[in-house]
Amino acid sequence: MSDASINTQLKKGEAGFGDYFALLKPRVMSLVVFTALVGLLVAPVPVHPVVAFASILFIAVGGGASGALNMWWDADIDRKMKRTRNRPIPSGRVEDTEALALGIGLSAISVVMLGLAANVFAGLLLAFTIFFYVVIYTMWLKRLTPQNIVIGGAAGAFPPMIGWAVATGGVSIESVLMFMITFMWTPPHFWSLALFTKSDYGDADVPMLTVTHGRKSARLHILVYTFILAAVSIAVGFTSIGGPLYMTVAVVMNLLFIRSAVQIWRRDDAVAEADNYLAERSFFKLSLLFLFVQFGALLGEAALAPFGLGGW
Repeated sequence: MSDASINTQLKKGEAGFGDYFALLKPRVMSLVVFTALVGLLVAPVPVHPVVAFASILFIAVGGGASGALNMWWDADIDRKMKRTRNRPIPSGRVEDTEALALGIGLSAISVVMLGLAANVFAGLLLAFTIFFYVVIYTMWLKRLTPQNIVIGGAAGAFPPMIGWAVATGGVSIESVLMFMITFMWTPPHFWSLALFTKSDYGDADVPMLTVTHGRKSARLHILVYTFILAAVSIAVGFTSIGGPLYMTVAVVMNLLFIRSAVQIWRRDDAVAEADNYLAERSFFKLSLLFLFVQFGALLGEAALAPFGLGGW
């Protein structure tokens, strides 16, 4: 059965709750929620549990709004990529205008309510994050430059800064370095995905580094960014939110990440294709674990602090 026939059949049915929820990119939202929560909990200013819960809820809503607007704008290229063609809009289950309305509505609600629940600065930072992801990355950079994911990665790096801002009303070296961890993690994470998704980005005319500069260049860039990520991760350990637990975890995880990046760098496409991009897939899976473990270690330091065990 052709894709057109499938889409026609799907359009005859009504979208369910799961389809609208999928527009919010729940897997990405889980990362947003977790890193924002860590940023809030490791901050030096305590936050009332009700305020903390409301703030994280509205940050999650803002992250979901960004996902819906991203899917609305990218529906045309999502139809061309095997990895994304079954999303709610390209599959025909949800109309693009519905996604647009949902994204705009949730954006407004999340920004206003975070400003009221926490503080104006946190609300404005969330608004800028949504704007950056939707306009700067999705509408502008994604289809313009192979550095799209590098600059656009900033959008996904803001949540811990927003969480910190909820507690403190501002920014600090600690929140900036938490931002930098995710910022430097994003390129190798997505470039490793691009290595084994083969022609997806080329088919959609998205200038991913693997398409514009080749896979060999992408492998080198993964290695370079992995070393920079390691430096940033270790630097966090010397701040007020670091400590022995975090530093131990950071050293172990970054050594594993570097080793995996070196393995990718040493490979060529013939070898990679022969084993179905095993090393690249392993690196991608490790990258998913990496961020959760790093931020989890920061949370561990904060949990130990009341007992005099966290920090240096």
